[in-house]
Order: sequence, then C-alpha cells, then structure tokens
Amino acid sequence: MSSVLGSATTDQNPTTAGAYRPISTHLAITPPVSVVIPAMNEAENLPYVFKTLPDWIHEVVLVDGNSTDDTVDVARELWPDVKVVEQRGKGKGDALITGFEACTGDIIVMVDADGSADGNEIVSYVSALVSGADFAKGSRFANGGGTDDMTFIRKMGNRALCAVVNRKFGARYTDLCYGYNAFWRHCLDKIDLDCTGFEVETLMNIRVVKAGLKVQEIPSHEYLRIHGTSNLSAVRDGLRVLRVILRERSNRRALRRRTQPSPMLDTVRGEVS
Repeated sequence: MSSVLGSATTDQNPTTAGAYRPISTHLAITPPVSVVIPAMNEAENLPYVFKTLPDWIHEVVLVDGNSTDDTVDVARELWPDVKVVEQRGKGKGDALITGFEACTGDIIVMVDADGSADGNEIVSYVSALVSGADFAKGSRFANGGGTDDMTFIRKMGNRALCAVVNRKFGARYTDLCYGYNAFWRHCLDKIDLDCTGFEVETLMNIRVVKAGLKVQEIPSHEYLRIHGTSNLSAVRDGLRVLRVILRERSNRRALRRRTQPSPMLDTVRGEVS
C-alpha cells in the first residue's frame, strides 16, 4: 500500500496510525494538505468559503491583497489557525505564488475566496493525487461538473482557448480558465510560474503538460459569486490568456520522441471517489 494512502476502516500499525488522517469514510492519508485562498475585500464571502473546508486540512493560507474591509479579521475569527500572508505585488497570479511559497503542506489546493468553490470537493482532488496524479485539475465541463457563473461569451472564449491549448500542446483538457486545482508541491519546481494575473491558471495547465506531469481532471461545480463583483474582465483577461498561450513554446514533438509515452496521454477524466 502506498505510504500516503491507507484505509480509514482497517486496523493500523500503532506506531504509524497517528500519521494517517481520515479524509472520507474509506480513505486515510498521511501527506499534509495546504489550502491557498487569495483574497481582496472578501469579508462577506469568507464565511461561505470556510464553512465547507474539511477539518482534516493541515493549514489554510490566506493571501491578503491589501484589503480595505475586514477580510483578515473575519478569516482569523472563522479559522483561528489561519496563516495570513500579505501580498506585496498585484494580481491573482502574484497572490497565488505568494501563497504557494508560504505553504508547508505536501499537497496544495487553490480555492477562490468568492464563495464559488465548494470545499467539500477537496476530497476528490486529494484522492486523485494520492492515487497517482501529479496535478488534479478542476473542470466545469467534465461529466459531473457545471457552472452557474459563466456567461455564454465566456463559455465560448474558454472553449476556444482550451481547443488551442489542446492542439498546440497535446493536452486533453475540457476546461482551461478555472481556479480550483490541487497539486503536489514538487510540481512547483517543474512549472516555474512567472505571471501575475488571471492567466496564471492557464500557464499552470500548459506547463504541467510540457513537464510531462500526470494530470487528472476533477469534475467541479462553480457557483455564483455570493457578494461583490469580480475583478475578471472577459476581454482583457481573455487576451492575456491568449498571449500566454502564444508565448509558450510547445515541446510536443520532444514528448512524442520519448521512449515512454507522455503521462498526459494516460490522463483520466473526471474520476471522483
């Protein structure tokens, strides 16, 4: 049995039982899980975000983007052990990179602060990772996923950009611009994130493919933002995503020349335990 995966119901060695933490009725794991939440003026939404986070999480890292409301105080009230990190730069990409650097867990989960993500889905992401995936990528368009938040224009834009990425880099994604993902910490050494805006998720999706990491899509439902308005601009940020895609060089031919097939070709879509 994997050193990170155990049965939550079977007897365990007394010397190691303490290392396992049950995350569902049939699964216990040993690697600590960190959740990164980038937030700016999300005090009203944080109660909805935190109430769905599972209690077996190792730590929650809240990256505060210079909020002018009670975001930090509310987070500390809801999750007393929350690690608050001040963002010095600007943009979602910068916030996530700041949060990743502050994490101490072996597994990192990205969760938006607007209440659109259901923390109960984290167990599906973590299950995929301890079962062999390097990167668990949320998808609103895999079987079982959905969205209440995307307009028709955004759906068409996401589909077109996703098709370009699949064609250029040999991926099989069903969704591209989605912020609910999880991965092993070691992935950060291979994808070298260097962008600051909303295009960060696209850059991650491209570079995990280029690095030959094993990706598994996880069906996810995106709910409407509960309070406030999003900083996302469909046109402005769509163009930033397109520039990232065009700027990145494809190594698809190099991956094909490997003696072993690309792990991406084994990607399993939408398995949820």
